[in-house]
Amino acid sequence: MTTATPEAATAGRTITYREAINEALKEEMRRDDSVFVAGIDLAERGDVFGVTAGILSEFGPRRILDTPISENAIAGLATGAASQGLRPVVSMMFIDFIGVAFDGIMNQMAKMKYMFGGKATLPITVLANSGAGTGMAAQHSQSLEALLCHIPGIKVVMPSNAADAKGLMTSAMREDNPVFVIMHKRCQRLRGVVPEGEYTVPIGKAAVVREGRDLTIVASAYMVQETMAAADRLAEQGVEVEVVDPRSLQPLDTETIVASVEKTHRLLTVHEAVEFAGMGAEINAQVADLAFDYLDAPPRRLGGPFSPVPYSPPLEQEWLINADDIVEAALKTVNG
Repeated sequence: MTTATPEAATAGRTITYREAINEALKEEMRRDDSVFVAGIDLAERGDVFGVTAGILSEFGPRRILDTPISENAIAGLATGAASQGLRPVVSMMFIDFIGVAFDGIMNQMAKMKYMFGGKATLPITVLANSGAGTGMAAQHSQSLEALLCHIPGIKVVMPSNAADAKGLMTSAMREDNPVFVIMHKRCQRLRGVVPEGEYTVPIGKAAVVREGRDLTIVASAYMVQETMAAADRLAEQGVEVEVVDPRSLQPLDTETIVASVEKTHRLLTVHEAVEFAGMGAEINAQVADLAFDYLDAPPRRLGGPFSPVPYSPPLEQEWLINADDIVEAALKTVNG
């Protein structure tokens, strides 16, 4: 089995993010007969983004099921099947729809193992698409990862590239606890080098995707792409940014983030979710608790406006965080 190492990242071929998720699903279904997939439009249609394409033809209708349009039923199916020894992979389609199933997620899926004193095993993988920038309006464009990270009993991963998409997806399907794999819609078509065959990325381990000395920027999902573009522009101005991709938000690899801040002495967190009560606030608070003496400037956070995502394309673009915003916030953090 290949694990996430710099050497592994250079091996393999170039495929898209969505193809990487699809590949992880098929490989794990071949390896483990207890894995099955269920959700809306997954079998015949192959998912609205093509993530489950080809699974029905290879594995048949017993291993991939089209469910009724009922996220509450999908969450209940996953919890019941997992408690009886199966390893369900279920899709909420858009993360916005978890609201329909929140009791099943928050009070059943997340709590059953605890309520049964650890005797119940809940190996559930939940797929959900998040993020704005694709013209899908207020009810299909939210970034709600912080809601899930606040619930004990749930793990949350947000891959930002194709290799991590495959590796985290595989790890999620092997985890004996519920894991939400949140796929940003603007990441779906990103291409990257992905190792062939069995490949995992550890849940709870961040990645330093760019080395730097002047400022640590912690960014997740598609914001990693915008942050890397901003880092190139900042380098032209003599500011060397270190970019940390948490990959896993719950559990959070605080150790890697703190180690980076101890080197750069400054911190900016970036996420597309609304800034108020987002993961940036949590990360900044943990760094302030654990590495206050290393900070040469107050930690800064950059997130989306506290409003629904507009449908109008010009307004949506104005709402989004981009490389220009990140450059501006970075310079304020460095220069005071």
